[in-house]
Amino acid sequence: MYGFLIALGLLLLVSIIWMVYRVQTLVSVMKGSDKKRASGSNKVNAAMFMVFLVGTFVLMAWYSVKEFDNYQLPIASEHGQITDNLFWITMAVTGFIFILTHILLFWFSYRYQYEEDKRAAYYPDNNKLEIIWTLVPALVLTVLVISGWQAWKDITSPAPENAHVIELLGYQFAWDIRYAGQDNQLGRHDFRLTNATNSRGVDFTDEKALDDFESNIVVIPKGEPVLFRIRARDVLHSVFAPHMRLKMDAVPGMPTRFWFTPTKTTAEMREETGNPEFEYEIACTEVCGSGHFSMRKVIEVVTPEEYQKWLAEQKPFIVQNPDLVANLPADLKKVAEIMIEENK
Repeated sequence: MYGFLIALGLLLLVSIIWMVYRVQTLVSVMKGSDKKRASGSNKVNAAMFMVFLVGTFVLMAWYSVKEFDNYQLPIASEHGQITDNLFWITMAVTGFIFILTHILLFWFSYRYQYEEDKRAAYYPDNNKLEIIWTLVPALVLTVLVISGWQAWKDITSPAPENAHVIELLGYQFAWDIRYAGQDNQLGRHDFRLTNATNSRGVDFTDEKALDDFESNIVVIPKGEPVLFRIRARDVLHSVFAPHMRLKMDAVPGMPTRFWFTPTKTTAEMREETGNPEFEYEIACTEVCGSGHFSMRKVIEVVTPEEYQKWLAEQKPFIVQNPDLVANLPADLKKVAEIMIEENK
């Protein structure tokens, strides 16, 4: 380690000495020295600009092709195709501009390298060019922004009435999952009700909450809309399901939502990827603390028939812990007791 630091220090020292020498040379030129202004290094540097341009473009193209499958994951939701189309259109536009401007940048550095007998041309302005390179980017960006806004509006708009409602609650450092039960309506929640036995702060005085239940994994049906209601208990988290092209922040005190329609079951994706251990997942993409890495939840996409069978087997919170409804008003408590008896 010390040898590496010493070598690095020597390299920096040599670089500083060289830069001081170059500064002195430029100062002498400014003072009107008779020293030759353009040495052989001028042409070498100009040529190296072109070598660097070609080399980096070749490297970029090679890496993009080689790693394509690693960053272009299979799409598993309907809106995912729209998201990917927007991404690739934006990539094409910005990529074309990026390549064009860098070709011009490096070509100009090579083409207009210093020569003793060359004088710079004076070209103060051109109103037509100013209008063109202002209007064209403005129009292109307007189209891209409107397209993105339309896609965002669709996925954050009210979900279809038949959407399966699931709540994702993020906290340091895990996700809690709450299903809306047979009535497909989540009960109210209140952070002031959060305690050791009611970690989600569910308000069981709301009759809609009586059939709510939890799950260790997120189970959703293929081909049917799913609504994620997202909230956070402590700090900022983020729900990210890459194959669904789903990403939405979980913000304390500000519930968010995201609805989508899965298009491939977990079994179908395992067959497509050739990976028998493949799993969809939810990950947190906000650095929310030292245990951030552990915020992972598995998503299992099944057929509608398998989902209904699984749904019928689940037990509400109040069945697993009857103490949750011990202090309810008499009429509501009676309803809860009947539900507990039916689900035993």
